Amino acid sequence: MGTVMALDVAMGKSYKVVYNDQSCLSEGEVIHNQTGFQELLNEIQTLPDDLMLVFESTGIYSKPIEAFCQKNQIRYCLLNPLAAKKQLEQGTLRSWKTDKHDAHKLAQVHQQNDRPEKTQQSNIYNELRDLSRFYQEIEDDIKRTRMYLHNALQLSFPELERFFSSRVTPYALTLINLFPHPEYVLQSSKTKIKNLLMKSTTKKISENRAKQKANQIIEYAKESYPAVSPNSVQTQKVQYYARHLHRLLEEKENISKQMIEKAKQLLEFEVLTSFPGIGEISAALFIGEVGDITRFSNHKKVNAFIGIDIRRYQSGKYAGQDHINKRGNPKGRKILYFIVRNMIRQQKAAPNHIVDYYYKLKKQPHPKKDKVAVVACMNKLLKCIHSMVRNNTKYDYSYAISMDH
Repeated sequence: MGTVMALDVAMGKSYKVVYNDQSCLSEGEVIHNQTGFQELLNEIQTLPDDLMLVFESTGIYSKPIEAFCQKNQIRYCLLNPLAAKKQLEQGTLRSWKTDKHDAHKLAQVHQQNDRPEKTQQSNIYNELRDLSRFYQEIEDDIKRTRMYLHNALQLSFPELERFFSSRVTPYALTLINLFPHPEYVLQSSKTKIKNLLMKSTTKKISENRAKQKANQIIEYAKESYPAVSPNSVQTQKVQYYARHLHRLLEEKENISKQMIEKAKQLLEFEVLTSFPGIGEISAALFIGEVGDITRFSNHKKVNAFIGIDIRRYQSGKYAGQDHINKRGNPKGRKILYFIVRNMIRQQKAAPNHIVDYYYKLKKQPHPKKDKVAVVACMNKLLKCIHSMVRNNTKYDYSYAISMDH
């Protein structure tokens, strides 16, 4: 068994036990601060060199433990919460959960389980993951803020939404912030509106273009029938959400530039962007979520990491319908899904065997449903990416087709 230190991680602290050959050598609490980690390091230095730390991944709360292990070059196993739960339930029918019990159990069952040691990726992958998560959080915030802006605009000046019907632009948001209510327009002259538009936007706009916009907004204001007054809270909300959305778009652009610049330092970035339908942002987001894909020995392990491996249930004569596991990385799965969707949308731009495969599944004697076909394409795409990155080979449609046949 060797020497095992198991930690049950909580917010700001962990419960620690040390086992050697099923015998508990010590136990106690570790506080996640300078003093607590120094005491833990002092104890580790007195233990045999074959020591393995074992703890469950608990999101932000287990990160200090990981950082401690990496900084001090301590071997450790980071357990998936589901895997840890199954291991803790081995040999018992009773549900009994406490910090002390879990720590002891994690150490006791270490020998009976194949727990791979955590391998360290280059720090650039960790930085890309953080940027990818930040980018996605901003995108979610943009969707919420746009919804709030839409709701407020419907009461104060709904016609303004025509300025960003397809996508939100900083120019349209500047205009909305300046004229959140028809009265703001009607109290100004055409020349004043034109000058405000030219002065207040960072986008270069000609005087004639500004005049056209001024005429357009005046026409909208004359026809509009607002449900609230110019001084209402709803009108204030329009200005607030327009400004907030503007800041979010600028921050999203800033983060995307950082992410792409960092991803370009990696060889797999060029490999990914050589694939039709995978742009710079998609490639950077994919690397951020999957990390160093070469650490997976085969594409099936990548599938399991993403969560699109097949879950099958059969009992006696009953055979359940196959489903994807969905136990992997949901953010990575979402990015991969949108990449495949984007490939289908952009199919006319360049030949793509993933798109060919999608239509093949849709046209065979028993056509697959759309989402089933897309998931199958996600599986095929992951297999291609894994092989291409490991061999540092850029996309070649003719080669991909020959491999399919």
